[in-house]
Amino acid sequence: MTVLHDIHELSRLKGPIALAIGVFDGLHLGHQEVIRDAMDFSQTHGGTAVVLTFDPHPIRFLRPQQAPRLLCSSRHWMALMKRFGISHALVLPFTEEVARTTATVFVERLVQASHPLGYISVGYDWAFGKGREGNVHRLLELGQIHSFGVYGVPSVKVNDEVVSSTLIRESVRAGDLAKTKSLLGRDHSIMGEVIQGKQLGRQLGFPTANIALSELELPPNGVYAVRVRSVADDSIKANGVANLGYRPTVDQAATTPTLEVNLFDFSGNLYGTELEVSFLKKIRDEQKFASLEQLKAQILADVAVARADTHCIMATDLGEET
Repeated sequence: MTVLHDIHELSRLKGPIALAIGVFDGLHLGHQEVIRDAMDFSQTHGGTAVVLTFDPHPIRFLRPQQAPRLLCSSRHWMALMKRFGISHALVLPFTEEVARTTATVFVERLVQASHPLGYISVGYDWAFGKGREGNVHRLLELGQIHSFGVYGVPSVKVNDEVVSSTLIRESVRAGDLAKTKSLLGRDHSIMGEVIQGKQLGRQLGFPTANIALSELELPPNGVYAVRVRSVADDSIKANGVANLGYRPTVDQAATTPTLEVNLFDFSGNLYGTELEVSFLKKIRDEQKFASLEQLKAQILADVAVARADTHCIMATDLGEET
């Protein structure tokens, strides 16, 4: 996927340009409809579909004290976009200058850079520009002036609830993996780099990949059956069991959660690689054991449950990938 960082770079792309604009945190079902609409236009008219988003999230820039935790990191978002079939993304740095830009000027810059701008797809309730003055109706007016099409994609509902990043964050925090999956269109996952740990898992006979966690929305602490994907080639997958939490048996001073994953039937050095860990099913809550022997016995039981769970999930859900 080609990633652009300046509006002027749109001039390098084959027109007509079809833009899908939004924040797209989590790339949920509603986001997918906005992006799919732009992709359909570009395929019909022989142009280029581009997903336009902002980094950091505008709320994290404008009101950092109120900013929610993200559903996925920037790199994770790009990996999801590539998997979805997007070939170009325009990731604009959200700065004070961008925050002060009016809706009209922002669109005019897009028009001037594109050859030509053919289409803009947004969520119907999306707002943009200085003071959030711009909306679908203003886009339609500007589209008539500059000869590009506009579509405000209606809200997507699942079980009579509007799909939104806020709703998904709530379901992740509640540990409702089934609901989260229904809203995302895939299992909830976390992507991060494998970092050096204390290698206690190796000593216990269960080597783990320790995943670095950024400021992400996390499910409740506990032990989970998981599926792991190597981000580098997007093809190597393994099932496993993961512990998310503070490891109270071995590290009573821990203040931040860690994610430790034991990959089934895998051997090799993963340090420095990026893995995507999908949460399939919660096995149990995190707990403190009286001894390492008790912890080892419980891990054996957890592995057996996770192997059975992931086998059943793989057998019934082979077409799940986004």
